[in-house]
Amino acid sequence: MGIGELAREAHVPAGTGAATAPRTLAEALRARGDEGLAALLRARPDLLSPVPNDLTQLATRAGTRASVVRALERLDRFTLQTAEALAVAPDPAPYPVLLALLTGDDGDPDVAAALPRAVEALREQALVWGEEDRLRLVRTARELLAPSPQHPSPTGLGPAVVEATAGMSPGRIQEIIAAAGLPATHDPVSAVAALTELFTDRERMGALLDTAPSEALTVLDRLVWGPPYGEVTADPAPPVRWLRDRGLLLPVSTRTVVLPREAALHLRGGRAHRTPEPHPPALSVLREYRPQVVDSAAAGQAYTALATVEELLKSWDRGGPPVLRAGGISVRELKRVAATLDVTEPVAAFWLELCYGAGLLAPDGEADERYAPTPAYDDWLDLPAAERWARLVTAWLTATRTPGLVGGQDAKGRTLSALGADLDRGAAPEVRRRVLTLQATLPPGSAADPETLLARLRWERPLRGAATASAGAAGARGGQAAPARTGPEASPGTTGTTGGTGYGGGRQGGGYGTGAPTPASTPASDLRSRIAVWTLTEAEMLGVTGRGALSTPARALLNLPLAEAAADALTGVGGGVELSVAASRAATLLAPLLPEPVDHVLLQADLTAVAPGPLRRPLADMLGVLADVESKGGATVFRFTPGSVRRALDAGSTASDLHDFLTSHSRTPVPQPLAYLIDDVARRHGHLRIGAASAYVRCDDDALLGEILADKRSASLRLRRLAPTVLAAQTDPASLLDGLRSMGYAPAAESAEGDVLVTRTDAVRTPARTAPAPVPDGPPAPDTTLLAAAVRAIRAGDLASTAVRKERPETTRPADGGLPRTSPAETLATVQAAAMTGSAVWIGYVNAEGAASQRVIAPVRVEGGFVTGYDHTADEVRTYPLHRITGVAELADDQV
Repeated sequence: MGIGELAREAHVPAGTGAATAPRTLAEALRARGDEGLAALLRARPDLLSPVPNDLTQLATRAGTRASVVRALERLDRFTLQTAEALAVAPDPAPYPVLLALLTGDDGDPDVAAALPRAVEALREQALVWGEEDRLRLVRTARELLAPSPQHPSPTGLGPAVVEATAGMSPGRIQEIIAAAGLPATHDPVSAVAALTELFTDRERMGALLDTAPSEALTVLDRLVWGPPYGEVTADPAPPVRWLRDRGLLLPVSTRTVVLPREAALHLRGGRAHRTPEPHPPALSVLREYRPQVVDSAAAGQAYTALATVEELLKSWDRGGPPVLRAGGISVRELKRVAATLDVTEPVAAFWLELCYGAGLLAPDGEADERYAPTPAYDDWLDLPAAERWARLVTAWLTATRTPGLVGGQDAKGRTLSALGADLDRGAAPEVRRRVLTLQATLPPGSAADPETLLARLRWERPLRGAATASAGAAGARGGQAAPARTGPEASPGTTGTTGGTGYGGGRQGGGYGTGAPTPASTPASDLRSRIAVWTLTEAEMLGVTGRGALSTPARALLNLPLAEAAADALTGVGGGVELSVAASRAATLLAPLLPEPVDHVLLQADLTAVAPGPLRRPLADMLGVLADVESKGGATVFRFTPGSVRRALDAGSTASDLHDFLTSHSRTPVPQPLAYLIDDVARRHGHLRIGAASAYVRCDDDALLGEILADKRSASLRLRRLAPTVLAAQTDPASLLDGLRSMGYAPAAESAEGDVLVTRTDAVRTPARTAPAPVPDGPPAPDTTLLAAAVRAIRAGDLASTAVRKERPETTRPADGGLPRTSPAETLATVQAAAMTGSAVWIGYVNAEGAASQRVIAPVRVEGGFVTGYDHTADEVRTYPLHRITGVAELADDQV
């Protein structure tokens, strides 16, 4: 049975209830309950900005292009397929017609079972309205999804016969119906209707195709699933001519023909999509581990993440790189950060963006602007390790900045830099949370297969600007479809490529080079899939996952159910769903898994010290000055050198201070070589004194000064002897210090009073800065309180706009049905009468800004040129100046 026959059979005769069906979307919304309106506003929060005055305005806003595009982009694949099927169905379409388009002639129980849910989802979001016998797709959605030469349908179907024959001469139409074996008609309209009826009649259409040459059927096979357009020559081959003569191929231009929609549906067996997908793809497990193994691996990664952030910001303690004019840091500076952290540049960009998003890093705001740690970094350092981790992960989870884009290009071809502009992507927080939530649906300790995870995400949010997979077309590029060649020289498998629907798209960008598994099915233009792949890598680096599986602390952070043992560990921690509370829960679970900080090192005879774990803060800070880090890992190895010891002496320590420090913090005796090194450097430290003359060198040993003058390496310093114990230099003190140190001496800076100048400087910090606010992808989801207030306001405004008024001869209303107009005396008399009787009236009101509105009020007091009453529109008691009321009218019945 064809679509046309189904539509005729499903037609409801007049007088059988169709008269009570809504005639507009506004009427359909008016018939909803408060819960239905709240569900619409929750699913489409953009409709709340600002709150509509009434249901008519809400329906108008729900049909705008921007709002409909946003709603379509948030549909799952099957619901979108349902909307696409409605776009090619008759308008309005009975439910059996829609079902036939999705199940085909053979039927599909899974599709039939899932279709009511999809229709209800479309109806809830006001994309579809009407009863089951008259389903209507919102006009804007139909324009976006219906086939056209400029915007091919994701279904791969072409225009209907009536659309393809528009503009065709009546004589040509009569020739087509004659060749198809149909009787001649008296007008083109009836001829097109007869041809449409032939193509939708399965029996007669089958008989017509039985007479077609086999080559003609091959041409139809290449067009049936899309694209429906084909190129023809000026003298087409006989099979193409046979199809064109009978209307199975209709001309679009002199060189292009199209397969009509009704004919394609017959060849498809009535299906609008090649492969309907009523159910989401199942997630598969890549590997399984014991949950304890996953938590231990995640805790190790969390500790490494904390150490990396500290190392990065400590390297910028004296000030970071300059801020580029366009924002961000240069490629050279990014390479320098990568070398410092011993990671790749994309990973270095991730750590920079994480620090920036957490508010630990910011520009200093000076004239020569540079990046530096913020005061919040010092507060962050004082927190326990688990809380520091929770702070970082919370910032990552909610940030819209996407570090994976660094190194790519924006829409204008400019390279995107780390910490620069144009890195915000509103979809990033949603994708990150969804990736982690999907992983949480697997058994604890199970790592999801990235391929199936991405397939699930694509089903939940089909690609923007691309044809669905069921269309059998690529759809990654916008524009008109490339027509298939229909001549005999074309191979049977040759088809064109459908263009995108043109209502969205993503920018190109960079990516991580960490070796994380990147599914081959991830196209470069699919931003959501790329964010999902980056999320898997970033979660592993942060310790949110361990060996690819979600950790127990991460489950607490996402407010997911926990195992009994983990839940018992949260005794005393709040159970709310706020992110800060969830972060505290996660920190509580992570704390026992992190290694305890130690307060000692193991000194060795080869001038090294081994830290058997993370060091406590004072010990780590002092050891970082006294020694250089040689290697990292489970145990950190520090090496003592003359330069590192001199650095500690320059910072104000003495040799005895260093000996006492090492003795008190070493579990092994201080080796003799290390003690000798400290004493030797301290003995020579400060023997030479440098101050500002422009610069001078002072020393009690005149032989040592003579040695310096004789050294050829001192020629660049341009030294000369002023006295037996003083040399003058034609350079600044800092350069003189560096020059003599490079020659192997250990000079000390001298103050104006002749004392040794401690060269340690305070760490550079920016002024107090707030973390960058996320840039959301549209308005935030409204809470329950806002939804309830919005529904009350819309209902009240709708009551005011639809209430029946009692017209008076002296009451004048504009021709467009706007505000009433009455004289001041009539206005005063009417509101006074309403106050005495307790009845409601309808008023027109203009506020101080000149905005006009209409309201239904119940006056309770009229005095001093003001009327006070209960405003049903605003659902509160208000006072209005009488001189701003344009007019008043009584309600015909008790409408309130």
